[in-house]
Amino acid sequence: EEEFKWLLQEEVHAVLRQLQDILKEASHRFALPTSGSGGAYKQENFVLSTSSTDQVKGVMTLQGDALCQADVNLKMPRNNQLLHFAFREDKQWKLQQIQDARNHVNQAIYLLMNRDVNYQFKTGLEVLKLMDAVMLQLSRARNRLTTPATLTLPEIASSGLTKMFTPALPPDILVNFYINLNKLCLTVYQLHVLQPSTTKNFKAAGGSVLHNPGATFEFGSQRYEVSHVHKVECVVPWLNDALVFFTVSLQLCQQLKDKISVFSSYWNYRPY
Repeated sequence: EEEFKWLLQEEVHAVLRQLQDILKEASHRFALPTSGSGGAYKQENFVLSTSSTDQVKGVMTLQGDALCQADVNLKMPRNNQLLHFAFREDKQWKLQQIQDARNHVNQAIYLLMNRDVNYQFKTGLEVLKLMDAVMLQLSRARNRLTTPATLTLPEIASSGLTKMFTPALPPDILVNFYINLNKLCLTVYQLHVLQPSTTKNFKAAGGSVLHNPGATFEFGSQRYEVSHVHKVECVVPWLNDALVFFTVSLQLCQQLKDKISVFSSYWNYRPY
């Protein structure tokens, strides 16, 4: 009983302080403030490419959760024509995955700090409930980075992203940006129009993170087929840091839950 009381009064608070420190570090990774700029986000340039093809190359500028600049070079396979597109100067693209992950981290920090400094936990159940709530937010933060949204091709075609570029994207090109784990990814789809006279069975593709060549869809009054898919990516180091912090924090929460559960089962089943 004394040991359990010590666990509730001392060790739980030590673990909570440790979790706060780790998650504040994670939160700082998402913010990336520049020194002396009043909280403005630092701009970072990333070159997106792949070792298997030079059909697509891109240089992206990431500022916090926003892509503020993008330059994309696309070599058309049919005629080797080189196309170049860049974000319009008045546009930037919010990466909702980063924004959501940061919000979940900050919610976890709020849960850990939302009590008086002298507060004492009275039961193991109270600690278990807190750990479950924190772990839920951390799992959601991690899932936002590890699980990109599944989109249909018409959703990508009608996305505001298609209107970000100058010169305007031709109607046979679609692009999509997303985060996958610790990587910033760009997918470029090249399309060809399916003629009304085609004998091909038309079946619109459903939602997916990455559509394959041969996928068909209808947009406007036209039917299209994906002819080529190019995916380029690069590692964003601070996203890697954040994922490590999430894993360590979830392990700490689980370890504390396990200790509480051991004591709780002892008290529930001890002989009288």
